[in-house]
Amino acid sequence: METTEKDILRGGQFLVKETKCEDVFTLEDLNEEQKMMRESTKEFVDRELWAHWERFEKKDYAYTEECMRKAGELGLLSVAVPEAYGGMGMGFVSTMLVCDYISGATGSFSTAFGAHTGIGTMPITLYGTEEQKQKYVPKLATGEWFGAYCLTEPGAGSDANSGKTKAVLSDDGKYYSITGQKMWISNAGFCNMFIVFARIEDDKNITGFIVENDPENGISFGDEEKKLGIHSSSTRQVFFNDTKVPVENMLSERGNGFKIAMNALNVGRIKLAAACLEAQRRVINEATKYANERIQFKTPIMNFGAIKAKIADMATNAYVDEAACYRAAKNIEDRIAIREASGNSHQEAELKGVEEYAIECSILKVAVSEHVQHTTDEGIQVFGGMGFSADTPMESAWRDARISRIYEGTNEINRMLSVGMLVKKAMKGHVDLLGPATAVGEELMGIPSFDTPDFSELLAEEKDLLARLKKVFLMVAGSAVQKFGPDLEKHQMLLMAASDILIQIYMAESAILRTEKNAKRFGEEAQATQIAMSKLYLYRAVDIIQQKAKEGIVSFAEGDEQRMMLMGLKRFTKYTNQPNVVALRTQIADKVAADNGYTFD
Repeated sequence: METTEKDILRGGQFLVKETKCEDVFTLEDLNEEQKMMRESTKEFVDRELWAHWERFEKKDYAYTEECMRKAGELGLLSVAVPEAYGGMGMGFVSTMLVCDYISGATGSFSTAFGAHTGIGTMPITLYGTEEQKQKYVPKLATGEWFGAYCLTEPGAGSDANSGKTKAVLSDDGKYYSITGQKMWISNAGFCNMFIVFARIEDDKNITGFIVENDPENGISFGDEEKKLGIHSSSTRQVFFNDTKVPVENMLSERGNGFKIAMNALNVGRIKLAAACLEAQRRVINEATKYANERIQFKTPIMNFGAIKAKIADMATNAYVDEAACYRAAKNIEDRIAIREASGNSHQEAELKGVEEYAIECSILKVAVSEHVQHTTDEGIQVFGGMGFSADTPMESAWRDARISRIYEGTNEINRMLSVGMLVKKAMKGHVDLLGPATAVGEELMGIPSFDTPDFSELLAEEKDLLARLKKVFLMVAGSAVQKFGPDLEKHQMLLMAASDILIQIYMAESAILRTEKNAKRFGEEAQATQIAMSKLYLYRAVDIIQQKAKEGIVSFAEGDEQRMMLMGLKRFTKYTNQPNVVALRTQIADKVAADNGYTFD
């Protein structure tokens, strides 16, 4: 059945409209071609990356480059590139899938891969002229050339539009001279081409350029950076000194650079979330095998409740993250298809499709990068002293995970963006927050229902609770918007608290919908562990939402209003039947232990 505009929710609407489980895409929906792609990607990773993980820790930049070339030969660098430019032209879900499964063995390679396929190639496919695309994209798709992306400067990090790099038009109007310093440039050591952002005259916004890497054209490099993790990802400063760039190499139009940078980051954010999934699975697999084999007090340590709790939480996070990532990826793919069907070019359709779900992209970036950090940390703990040793891959996984909370926009920036974008969408009338927020306000004034609901259907209580958690967000965010209006963005601590509520709702709902969909088609018994994971995650989400909502309420409301909202919070977060958390964790851990690893993907 063809997806129509009315069938799929717009970005951010998950908060105010019910999503049916039949309408979400899950990993269990992959078609045969996608499953084959996944298997061949995993084979490549096991053979070239995982088997040699120690080489990446020894700053073997040449090996990273060699693996990138091999990935190019296998077509893995070209999945997102349209067929017209030598790529596979695969849908958004398939590109997520490759990004997911190629990124689990080492952060060094996944950074090189992401920087090349994402921010190195994609700006040209999405914003380039036909001539630019024909000239550069086929070389980038095969790995004949590698790309890099020069946005960050010593004085311009999160405030990306404040860059000082200058582009000056020559007297004959044929080229721009670019002068400036860029830092933290991934792939700088072996790339053939840069996407460079510079300012023309005193323009308000920066402009993008395609710059070929020619050392005789005023391009020089700093030494390889010494970094906490991603040791074999080439990261250098790049200096441009009167680097001449033909005018036809301007990307899009003058002053459009900030827009290009922001849209590239939207795609980068959801792809970064995908890149943290397989890392979690592999850490869980290693930790589980170790816990099953390590004997202490005459029994495998996996039999201890303290270890089971860790394994259960790690597996739960991975399952939830998969659910949310692939749900959003399919939404984007469907939105692209709708736009193409209505006459948009592929470029326009993809840009607008991703932009539509910018809120979800920010949510995923934050949630999944924090989960992978927690998972690698607990992985070290399961290994104990051996986890702290560089002879096992746990400590490198932990160090590599740390960057994911910083790049593609820090998690703090993304937290504030997710709520800020939602409020903007509401102002534009794209998401009706005002109506539901007003209804919640009226509900707070009314008398609560004391009827006992019918929770006999699977996950009925969880779905009822989710609907009420959405009311918590509407109550807190609605009151904050009323109180501060456009000044809300100055109240960063409140935005951060609101975003944590938003994030937990999206992640918990995604897991519940995935499980409900699969229980309907594979039977409840087959999904017993997935049901337990969905319930456990929701229980933890409720705790976070209670804490963050309370923090917000007591900080901006006073007197009767504060008392009423705190009572509402209690009402909206109340379980009728509390889950048995220890039993849920035990059930999940026992399944992972029996399978000797994570088997839910």
